[in-house]
Amino acid sequence: MNDLRISENIIRLRRKKGVTQEELAGFIGVTKASVSKWETAQSMPDILLLPQLAAFFDVTVDELLGYEPQMSREQIKACYHRLASEFAEKPFEEVMEESERLVKQYYSCYPFLLQICVLWMNHFMLAPDADRQQEILAGIVGLCEHILRGCKDLGVCNNAASIKVVTELQRGKAEEVIGFLEGIQTRNYYGENSELLVQAYLAAGKPEPADLAAQIEMYRHVMGILNMGIQLLIVHGQDKKRCEEIIGRLDALIHAFYLERLNSNAVAGYEYQAAVTMCGQGMEEAAYGHLEKYVEAVGILFQGEIELHGDSFFDRLEEWFEELDLGRMAVRDRKLIASSAMAVLSQPVFATLSDAGRMERIRERMRRLIEEQPNNKEGV
Repeated sequence: MNDLRISENIIRLRRKKGVTQEELAGFIGVTKASVSKWETAQSMPDILLLPQLAAFFDVTVDELLGYEPQMSREQIKACYHRLASEFAEKPFEEVMEESERLVKQYYSCYPFLLQICVLWMNHFMLAPDADRQQEILAGIVGLCEHILRGCKDLGVCNNAASIKVVTELQRGKAEEVIGFLEGIQTRNYYGENSELLVQAYLAAGKPEPADLAAQIEMYRHVMGILNMGIQLLIVHGQDKKRCEEIIGRLDALIHAFYLERLNSNAVAGYEYQAAVTMCGQGMEEAAYGHLEKYVEAVGILFQGEIELHGDSFFDRLEEWFEELDLGRMAVRDRKLIASSAMAVLSQPVFATLSDAGRMERIRERMRRLIEEQPNNKEGV
């Protein structure tokens, strides 16, 4: 973040190499007086001499000049907070001019440019009039587009896309936002910008696609919480208190969104893992309870067609499921699902349960469910 320091660098590099001004002048093909003027900042080396000087000192031209095209994370943070403080203390245009100068200096440092976008977004309203505010917002969009064109860091690009969308909404360009987001996303996955897309649909007076996008993302997040909760049970399998807390919260989630009916397959997977966890903790009654809920979930799954579906709350999901690559039908055959469901109850982990009669009754309930399935009258 410093100005060019070629004079200082020539002195430092020459002394490090152990050569005199005269020796350096002889190698470069200039007079000793020229080298002296370079080192006292009275003049600068001709641009054509810079590669030769850099080669002599075994450094890059950027290093010779003292130019740093990239900032470190700490430098970016310090620069942001310095400029933010100056917006509160100095004239607005003076600080904007300084930030714009830094943008030109570090035009290839995309993480820095991203934070400049954040800086301008947080302070554009201090501009003296609406026209200047719109000009700054347009500048944010331009910087975001520059980042998206040149940056290879997915995280930086995602953030730049989000900032661009928020800025365009500030500019009243809802239709442009919809076109941009629909261009980088699909109905199969709206991703991090789903909330912004919903806002854009609403701003454009399009409540129907807003409703669909909101329902899809809400459903995805609910199912994501359940699936990550299962992973947490595996991670904390030896911590009884932690596992009880995880199970308590996931039970509440299942109850709140009626997941037994909405996605009984996912609930069956959770109940199985909860039973395994409780069994490992020696909590037999809890293990039996989750196994019984596992059988109930499988029973609900087998009611009607095995397919993805919504409910009275998620009443738009069917049209989304139809657009999935594999459609709304289960990815495994009904008979294979039934066979796997029965095999789960024979896992070695459950051999430690002491009430053999209760365990057999659970298995018998599962057998009856399976035998009632079409094309499966021979049993499993």
